[in-house]
Parts: sequence; structure tokens; C-alpha cells
Amino acid sequence: MQPLISLEDVTVLRSGATILANVSWQVMPDQRWVVIGPNGAGKTTLLSILSSYLFPTSGAAEILGSRLGRVDTSELKTRIGVASSSTLDLIPSDEKVSDLILSSAYAVFGRWIEEYDLWDESRSSALLHAFGIKELASRNFGTLSEGERKRVMIARALMPDPELLLLDEPAAGLDLGGREDLLRRLSAFALDPASPATVMVTHHLEEIPSSTTHILILKAGSVFAQGEIGIVLTSESLSALYESEILLETRGGRYFAHTR
Repeated sequence: MQPLISLEDVTVLRSGATILANVSWQVMPDQRWVVIGPNGAGKTTLLSILSSYLFPTSGAAEILGSRLGRVDTSELKTRIGVASSSTLDLIPSDEKVSDLILSSAYAVFGRWIEEYDLWDESRSSALLHAFGIKELASRNFGTLSEGERKRVMIARALMPDPELLLLDEPAAGLDLGGREDLLRRLSAFALDPASPATVMVTHHLEEIPSSTTHILILKAGSVFAQGEIGIVLTSESLSALYESEILLETRGGRYFAHTR
């Protein structure tokens, strides 16, 4: 089995500052990763590399078997699903939810002259159902709540049947009910053998879905720890990461932390 992501000594420099330093990391097709770390750890920069929008200054980054710098990234982007708040400004407020999801099959916003077959229609309908937004199909995107928008964007990211799904703080800004509903749906979707490998960035441990298998911890642009989440994520590792005594508790496959 070949890795979907393979980074070797990846470094990113910007204006003389080191954003990422010698990051080496692999993601296999059957894994569900979460990336955590303090502010400024390099999480957003890492996600930009994984989505092929940013090339490393040095080191090798292979995404879906293609090395960045030696591949047409426009083709690579069609195989990667990205759900990020940074794309919200690109969506017209009057865009209909059903069209927003369906048009992702062509990597565009809005329906124009594209032709969609029965598979497209069926997959769009299944994603609307899976993320509890079927009743929103005829609504305009601008009328949705924050939680509804997050679920719509994840469904859109999954519409092209990507090999890799990148989630940038999908539960950020949600109230307790919205967060728990979204995490439950993400965990249920991950149980499908056909679901793609996932890399999710978050600041909060309670937002880690129970389906998560592995964790990458960044600190000051470097890999602080990585591996199976049940082994790597501990009170000791968190205390060392944040230089404070932190107690980690687990309940039902979920993680909760507080200072001692």
C-alpha cells in the first residue's frame, strides 16, 4: 500500500522566517489524521501544501503519488476535497445549496452548461442525506446558519469522490449542538470503507472525531510527535507541548483536556 501523502524534510521559509522546518510525515489510504498544535505551529501552511496550493522551499512533498513541482496541480486538485472557511467568500450568497454541491463535480461554483449524469445526481443526494442537509437543498447558501454552511461545504468537498479529504477546523464557530452533530456525522461517514483518507486541523481536542486513528502534533513549525492517537495523545505529551500541567481524559473515543 502506497502512502497518499509523503513529506520528507519539508521546509517552508517566508521573508526570512521558518514556517515549517524539516517535516517528514506519511498518510496511508485507510487512516484518519488530526493535526494539532499551538498558534503559529504551521498547521495552516501544512494544509496549503497538502492541497497543492503551496510548494515547499526545500524537501520533497508527494501528494497522491505526484511530487509537487513535477505535476500539473490543476489535475491534482480535482482529486483532493478541501473544506475550509477561507473559501466561503468565493460563494455567492444566492447560490442554491443543491447546485453548490453538484457543481463541485466540475470544480466550479454554480450550474452553467455542464451536464450531470445519474451518478452525479445520486451522489449529491446521498451526501445531502449523510450530512443532514437534504431539507436545505433548495435554500440559498447566504440564508444558512454557520453549522449548516460547514456541513454543506464538507458535502461539496466530497462530491468529486476525492482520494483525500482536508478539513480546516470544521467545527470552529459552532455551538455545542452543531458541533456534536457534525462530529457524529463525520465519524459515521468515516466508517464507510469507500470514504477517503482524512486530515483534519483543529485547535480543540474536543473537536476530534471518534473515528480519528492518528495524530500529528506541530510546535514552532516542527514535528513534536506523530503516530497512533491512542499512543501519542497523552497528558504527558500535552503538558510538554504547552509547557503546563494538563490532564487528558477520554470518554467514548473522544478527548477532553484541562489544566491540573
